[in-house]
Amino acid sequence: MKNFSLLVLGIIIGALATYFFCPMCGDDNTEVGIVAPKGLITPEEAKTLDQAFNSRHALISDSIVKRPDNRSAWWSLEDMKNYLKYAENESKELGYTMDGVRVYLGAYPTEAEVGYTTMFMVPTGVENISQGNSSLFNMLPPGGGDIPGGGLNGGHNGMPPPANYPQ
Repeated sequence: MKNFSLLVLGIIIGALATYFFCPMCGDDNTEVGIVAPKGLITPEEAKTLDQAFNSRHALISDSIVKRPDNRSAWWSLEDMKNYLKYAENESKELGYTMDGVRVYLGAYPTEAEVGYTTMFMVPTGVENISQGNSSLFNMLPPGGGDIPGGGLNGGHNGMPPPANYPQ
């Protein structure tokens, strides 16, 4: 009977400790606060980066395209959200865990359009591979490889296309 009393007392103390020290455990409805992403820059830093690109842009526009070339791309917020959901779902179907998005610079072939620069994005991540491992540290390969799925292009040109930051 004494052992049973100690068992009940232990359960009560454990329940109270869990209640007081883990108040949010199991609460899946809590909202995560807004977290600033890594890599945020100020408008002044954006202007500096944009101005530093001017010589490269002039080289492309003057010697290759022979007219003012595109400097930016714009996607609607709805398109971005839809693409991220689509890419994450497609990545899962292809056996990958999506961990980000990579943006590439590209150019339309001169036969289709007059070689305007474009930007497109592709999902990145790691392939889901079952690996037996008895070590204490899980040595995963570094993430960020391009996932062989669909990318997103079709962002709208800047207005006018060669406009600098800010537009």
